[in-house]
Parts: sequence; structure tokens; C-alpha cells
Amino acid sequence: MTSTRPDPAPDPDAQKGADLAPAATHSGAPDTMAQAREALRHVVPSLFALVRSIPDANTASIGTWTVGDVAAHLSHSFRADTDAIAGRPVPHAIVTKAGIAEATAKLLAEDSERDPAVLADRIATLAGEFDDVASRAQSATVDWLQGARLPASAVACHLLEECLVHGHDIAQATGRPWPIQPRHALLAVEAFLIPLIAALPPTAFVNQEKAGSFRARIELRLRGGRRTLMVLDGGSLTLDAGGARDVDAHISADPTAFVLVFIGRQGIWKPLLEGKLAAWGPRPWKLTRMLTVMSPP
Repeated sequence: MTSTRPDPAPDPDAQKGADLAPAATHSGAPDTMAQAREALRHVVPSLFALVRSIPDANTASIGTWTVGDVAAHLSHSFRADTDAIAGRPVPHAIVTKAGIAEATAKLLAEDSERDPAVLADRIATLAGEFDDVASRAQSATVDWLQGARLPASAVACHLLEECLVHGHDIAQATGRPWPIQPRHALLAVEAFLIPLIAALPPTAFVNQEKAGSFRARIELRLRGGRRTLMVLDGGSLTLDAGGARDVDAHISADPTAFVLVFIGRQGIWKPLLEGKLAAWGPRPWKLTRMLTVMSPP
């Protein structure tokens, strides 16, 4: 079970004086776009080198995908997010785990390229195009998958999240290092994942069969960032603007550890033992149950 403390003591790792704010207020301010572009300019060269160094594109990676599939999918993400910010049509997809799996499988079936060198060059070219389009973005919000209206900076932070997570997938499969900076992971969570939860139907992130009538109120404190109150109720996930009242559990999380746990790339026990996650409150067991019913796209 999760690490517990008897009382919700102040979290020294959290941003001092941070107010609990709903995701809907995490707007795509210009500085967020600038931070996302800077983060991508830092990450993309490492991603390019990682993809280009893949020794065998057929090496198994995540799920049924090979590392070649992951690299091709990354190039598709660059293309789709560039198109979204440019105001061009994006692929049709329902933003659920099953819906995204179907859409990505279709794109992979239509694109036979799996040569690491070719895909690395493609990603580098698309990254340059993305940065150019993002630098000239005029609209405060853009149309993304499933018609969701998101800040343009949220789309940029989605691309950052794709690079971080799928870079991790390739590195794990090929035995290479892939350090994820907490500040980059924080951007991915606060400027993409949280606004996406607010923009989508409340059932999108939840496995309906596993959720049943389970209810939980979990306060997430990202170290170095904001606090967010996540409410799971009968298969719906929402963000509560009313404050941290009647909370079942609080979680203090290193942003990198949270991303890997939330996206299902790492179990909860290792980061708990390492102090990268800490949980306390009257019902901390609800945190682990919540993670089992969450189904991020």
C-alpha cells in the first residue's frame, strides 16, 4: 500500500504558497508556448540521436509495437500537432485508449517506413517545421483531436510529452539512457494533460468496466508546480475548483515519476520507495485504486 502519514502536513517540495486551481484556468499563455518550444529544442536533438542509433528497427518496444513503429508514430505526432497549430485538419480520432490505438494503428499501416535513419531525419525536418509554425501561432486556441479546443501551447506540450514518453520507450527497448528533466515533465502534465482532462468528456480517461461506482478525491501536488484536485465519481474524472475539501488522499510527486506512472510506463512502488512519490491522508488506498481505473489515451 502507499506510504502514509497521519496528517496532511505541509509539503516542502510543493511550490510555496501555491493555490489549488482547476485545470480550466491553466491557459495557454505566450510564456508557456515559449517554454514548450525551448523544451522541444532541448529534447529533439537527443531524440534524433536516439532514433538514428536504433540497431534493429524490429526490436520489441511497448505493447505490440517495435522500436521502428514507435519512431514512425513519433513522426506522425509531429505532423498532426503541426497541422493543428497551423489550423489544418488533423487525423480523426476518439481520444480514449481504444480510440487512439485505432487511429495510430491506421497511420502506421499506411506508412511502411521503419528505417531508423530515415525516420530520424523525418523527425528532425518536422521538428523544424513545427517550431516555425509555433513561433507564428496567432490563435489562442486550436482544434485538436476529437474537436477538442486547446490552447496552442497545450498542443506543443502534447508533442513534448510524446517525445519524452516514446523516447523512454525506445531507450528502454534498446538499453540506452533517456533522462527526463522534471521541468519538461511538469510542462507535459500542467500544460497538456490537465487542460486535456478539462477539455474532454469526463469519461475519456477512465476504464468504465473497472471504475464501477468507485469514488475518490485525490489532491495532486506536483513538486515545483501547482496543486490539482482530481475527482473520480462513477466512471467520470473531473477537476474540482472548490478547494481541497473532503480529500481522500494527497500525493506529492516528482513530475518525471508522475508522468511515467500515470502513462503506465512504471509501477508505483519503486518511486514510492525512492521518495519520488509520497501519499498520505485518511484513505490513501484510494490512490492505488484510482490508478487501476484510470485509462489515459
